[in-house]
Amino acid sequence: MKKGYTAVLIGLFMCLPVLSQAQDAGFILMSSTIGPIDAGIVSALENAYEKETGVRVRHVGAGTGAALKIGEGCNVDLVMVHAKALEEKFVAAGFGTERIPLMYNDFVIVGPAADPAGIKGMKTAAEAMKAIAAKAAPFISRGDKSGTHMAELGLWDGAGIKPSGPWYTVYEKGSEGNVSTLLFADQKTSYTVIDRATFLTLKGKIKLEVLVEGDEALLNHISLIPVNPAKCPRVYHKEALAFVKWLTDPKKGQKIIEDFGKDTYGQPLFFPESDAYKAQKKQ
Repeated sequence: MKKGYTAVLIGLFMCLPVLSQAQDAGFILMSSTIGPIDAGIVSALENAYEKETGVRVRHVGAGTGAALKIGEGCNVDLVMVHAKALEEKFVAAGFGTERIPLMYNDFVIVGPAADPAGIKGMKTAAEAMKAIAAKAAPFISRGDKSGTHMAELGLWDGAGIKPSGPWYTVYEKGSEGNVSTLLFADQKTSYTVIDRATFLTLKGKIKLEVLVEGDEALLNHISLIPVNPAKCPRVYHKEALAFVKWLTDPKKGQKIIEDFGKDTYGQPLFFPESDAYKAQKKQ
């Protein structure tokens, strides 16, 4: 796992000279968790913002842990991530100014139709995780300190289990993202925890099924964190804040999030969650 994580960091930081050149040209640079990138929502938001304002936004994709490391290196202006504990640590250390709610979707527990652990229809993730462990049913973990991996570990913790043994496999290429992980789990006919957006985008290509869903513990909240100019004087903080304001505006970024995926999948892939959006809904 450490080798895979190190490899992705090396690959990302090899890109940073290019990113620095982009900053010199006045672009907004963002490190983003991979799931929303794979789903297409990140590019949709960036393209809409550029079309409206003329300001270009570019991103580098990484698991949440790696995305925050890039922020700590002062190489981006903004991060988009989904692991509350890691986000709070990032802000507390002074690398980020604040956590800003953007959107959410949910995680689901998927597995083979045969369902050897018998978890289909269970109401809580905790009882499903207990059943998987009790049956020693094959399970795939991203294992890369990404937001998805942290969420999975939280579910095991909620079940009072520390998974180990031959049934529990840490995918050596988990740092490549949820798409790669889900395809591997499908290949191995195993259980895994994955975000719903990734499942929907691959639904026609895999045999795994959603077996457990709807538990509040499975909600997947995605936040924005501007990189702190006090730590990183060269960041484009003013420009990043303008982009954040647009993303969280109920009539702009939040509207795009609200509609994204409806035409293709018959349901949105993400749900708006900015404070401004929630305040509007209460009116």
